[in-house]
Amino acid sequence: MTNERPDLGFGGELDEFDPKAWDSAATKKSVSRPPKEATMQMAEAVGFKSREPKLAATVDRKIDRRRRTGRNAQFNLKARPETIEAFCRIADRKGWGLGETLEEAVLLLERELSGVK
Repeated sequence: MTNERPDLGFGGELDEFDPKAWDSAATKKSVSRPPKEATMQMAEAVGFKSREPKLAATVDRKIDRRRRTGRNAQFNLKARPETIEAFCRIADRKGWGLGETLEEAVLLLERELSGVK
């Protein structure tokens, strides 16, 4: 067995290759890029779907109603969406958290049912 490697057929061309002969300015010449908007329009025209999130003009952020109040019992229930919206609207109007709004609602109902005003 010999230690010679087989000829791949391009060794002679690499022997003559001189990297200094390349002009760095010539390699930097490239086609100018089109504007990003034009690129996006072309991509959408051929059906490309971007994975990048589209930023909304206005971001609707939920109000954080959590406070450290000592309330630690969970109370889950189902309600109609309009009831939940009304409940949250009352809490926002008064500046209360949802637990505080529930306590106030229970107090008002107890007063009404007991006849005390």
